[in-house]
Amino acid sequence: MNNKISLICETEEMRLDQFVSSELEDLSRNYIQKLIGEGHVSVNGTVNTVKKFLVKIDDEVEVQIPDPQVLEITAENIPLEIIYEDDDVIIVNKPQGMVVHPAPGNYTGTLVNALMYISERLSTINGVIRPGIVHRIDKDTSGLLMVAKNDKSHEWLAHQLKEKTTIRKYIAIVNGTISKESGTVDAPLGRHPQDRKKMAIISTGRNAVTHFEVIERYKYHTFVRLRLETGRTHQIRVHMASIGHPILGDPIYGQKNERVKHDGQALHAKKIGFVHPTTMELMTFDSDIPFYFQELLRKCQGLK
Repeated sequence: MNNKISLICETEEMRLDQFVSSELEDLSRNYIQKLIGEGHVSVNGTVNTVKKFLVKIDDEVEVQIPDPQVLEITAENIPLEIIYEDDDVIIVNKPQGMVVHPAPGNYTGTLVNALMYISERLSTINGVIRPGIVHRIDKDTSGLLMVAKNDKSHEWLAHQLKEKTTIRKYIAIVNGTISKESGTVDAPLGRHPQDRKKMAIISTGRNAVTHFEVIERYKYHTFVRLRLETGRTHQIRVHMASIGHPILGDPIYGQKNERVKHDGQALHAKKIGFVHPTTMELMTFDSDIPFYFQELLRKCQGLK
C-alpha cells in the first residue's frame, strides 16, 4: 500500500514542489516533481499534477509515496569489449543493438547485466537498474562509454559532463552531400510537443551544441566526424536531421527509401576523454571503426 503523508501549508504562497520539498527534506526535488507529475500529490482533496501550482496558507497537501518496487537485476555472461579498467572506471565499447540499462519490460541482455558479471563493484548513485552508468548512448548507437565503479568516481565524471570538459567525438554516415567542410549546429532540444518519444528543436529546450566536419564525401552520402559540447538525448540525430542530413538508418529522424539499407543509425561514439577521478590525469580512448560501419562505408562508396 502507498504511504500517505498529510501536510498543512503554514506560509504565504509557495510552489507546490518547493513546499513539499521543504517539508519532506529526505526526498529529492526531482523525485517530488516525479510524484506530482504522476498524480501522487493532492491539494485540498484534488489531485494536482502542476509542480508550479501555488499553495496558500492553510491548504492541505497530501503526498502518496509508493512502496519501492523490488527489482532483481541479474549478472549475465554477455561478451563485452573492455577498452580499459582500473579501481575507479571502466571504458567499454558498446556494440550496436545493445540497450545500456534495464527498464520496465526489459530487464535482461543489457550493458548493465554484462557489467555486473565482470565487476563486483559499480557505483550506486543512479539506483538499482543503472549501477555504474554515468551517461548513455542509444541502443542502436555503438561506441565508447564511461562506467563508474564507485560513487566518488561517478560524481567526478558526472561533474565533468555537466561542465562540458569531457571529450566526446563520434563518427556518422549522413544522407546527402554536405557542401561545406565543417559547421556547428547550435539549437536547443526538448521533448517533441506532440510525440513524447521524440526530441525536437524548441525554443524552451535545453542548450545543445554539435560540431561537425567532413571526412569523406560520396555520391549520396557524407562520412562525418562530430564533437559534442553538450550531451542531450538524441542530440546528434536531431541536429543533423535539422540541417537536411539525417543519420543513415535512423528509424525516427531519418530519411525514407534510403539507397543503403541498415537497421539502426550509422552512428559510433569513437573517442572519449576525461580527467581521471584519482590520478587527475587526462585520459583519452579511441576505438576502431566497427565492422558494420565499415560495410556501410563500402556500400556508400560503391553507389553510382
